[in-house]
Amino acid sequence: MSRATGRYIETNTAGERVRAFVPASLPPVPPVERTPAIQELLAKADTAIRELKVASALVPNPDFFNYAFVRKEAVLSSQIEGIQATLSDLLNYEADPERASADIQEVCNYLDALQFARKQLQDPKGLPVSLRLIKEMHRRLMRGVRGASKRPGEFRESQNWIGGTRPGVARFVPPPPAELARCLADLERYLHAKDREHPLIRIGLAHVQFETIHPFLDGNGRVGRLLIALLLEAWGLLDSRLLYPSLYFRRNQREYYERLDSVRTDGDWEGWTRFYLTGVRESCGEAVKSAQALFKTLEKDRRKLLGHEKAVVPAIRLFEKLPNHPVLTSNQAVALLRTTKPTAAKAIGVLMDAGILHETTGGKRNRVFGYKKYLDVLKSDVEEI
Repeated sequence: MSRATGRYIETNTAGERVRAFVPASLPPVPPVERTPAIQELLAKADTAIRELKVASALVPNPDFFNYAFVRKEAVLSSQIEGIQATLSDLLNYEADPERASADIQEVCNYLDALQFARKQLQDPKGLPVSLRLIKEMHRRLMRGVRGASKRPGEFRESQNWIGGTRPGVARFVPPPPAELARCLADLERYLHAKDREHPLIRIGLAHVQFETIHPFLDGNGRVGRLLIALLLEAWGLLDSRLLYPSLYFRRNQREYYERLDSVRTDGDWEGWTRFYLTGVRESCGEAVKSAQALFKTLEKDRRKLLGHEKAVVPAIRLFEKLPNHPVLTSNQAVALLRTTKPTAAKAIGVLMDAGILHETTGGKRNRVFGYKKYLDVLKSDVEEI
């Protein structure tokens, strides 16, 4: 299909003459063609989202799973950008902040940006999905990390490029600064315009457009993937944050970048849409399976604990805290139970005796305890990559 994708502007960057790409405004002209393959994938993605909503409604406390899944998303989206931190690293850091590292801080910043944005969307007086919200997310994402010198929370005023050590050999050169304001205004207008296109497809288009504009000096990929998560919630497709699409992008990272490039070079919105809708469907399926497995593990161990001969109320109370603290220290147990060290130690001892908690450090001091079976389920799809 013949489609105008945008235009090139020759510009000087770092002493080299390059062709910067300025994308055409959304929606694409002509619109994304609803081929039989896309129609089928859209129907399957729609069904998968409904199944995910049903699954989240059946669990007593969906916040448990939100805790798990937002951390998966933070780790995976960061790994796509080359950040070397695992889910285990993040959970161990949250239990013991002395295990800090630069990579872990980047993942924690992602969590902070996502949680801030979700609170804004849920607050009637909060910010909607907008350029202002995107800038505030970026400010939190880049706070105190390696991109902190690259204008956190501010759109760039200099030319950037993607791939290659210099602009002359770059894989892609985004719009020059003089075109940035118009491109971003067009994107924001699209996000708030009424459109007959299915919202799932529109979210995919918005993601590509943001990545093509590349408005920040650093952190664009993570902010662009955050945008998918926020629009799913803001547009009412998911009422709780149970989807982690970066797992699919991470598994298919080469094709992810190739599909983005093919939109820019060939106007292949259909190829991108097929890839993206497949990712939505698979991500929903992964989330449903993971939620069910986590819930099954919790129920089984709850029954085991309640039938344990040494079960005491503090141990039962601590068990109910574990989904949001699957790795914890003795001091954290004291704080969670609002009790004394001996009482917390007894609760931990009962959970260890029941085979629920396991000591992970091997020492006698500053010990860390993990809910191993729950963690094994939580990490099964994330750390297999």
